[in-house]
Amino acid sequence: MTPEERKELINTYADGYNEVMNALDGFPSDSLGAHPIPGKWSAREIVHHLGDSESFSGARLRKLLIEENAVIQGYDQDEYASKLRYNERDMAPALDAFRSARESTLQLLQLMTEDDWQRVGSHTESGRYSTEDWLKIYAAHAHNHASQIRRLREAINHPQS
Repeated sequence: MTPEERKELINTYADGYNEVMNALDGFPSDSLGAHPIPGKWSAREIVHHLGDSESFSGARLRKLLIEENAVIQGYDQDEYASKLRYNERDMAPALDAFRSARESTLQLLQLMTEDDWQRVGSHTESGRYSTEDWLKIYAAHAHNHASQIRRLREAINHPQS
């Protein structure tokens, strides 16, 4: 990956929180916990996932930067959603966690050296896992979930009959 490609992904990463907030703008508050698309999370569940996932992702990047041959542990996001009662909790703290984790990690991304970008560990579910792999995944992560939120809003506003 070139430095220019990294910079573009870092900029995308930096915009992730705003993208999610824009997707939530105008979302009917009484429908945040709704499941208008069978088998998909609600907007509230997505926000809680982002709060937890950003905390995990920040720790993953830090492990890659600090530890030799870091092992990145996978987790079952659906178990988190269920057992941590994502759809029953206020999402404001999760939004704060998401924003804070992104801002803190963004500082690291902007300071990383070429050597930092060559760091590699392993992921328990997907094998080889580098800092560049991390960036590719998490640059798109919030944007993908913002798109999900928009699809949910569309399904709520225009239900299929």
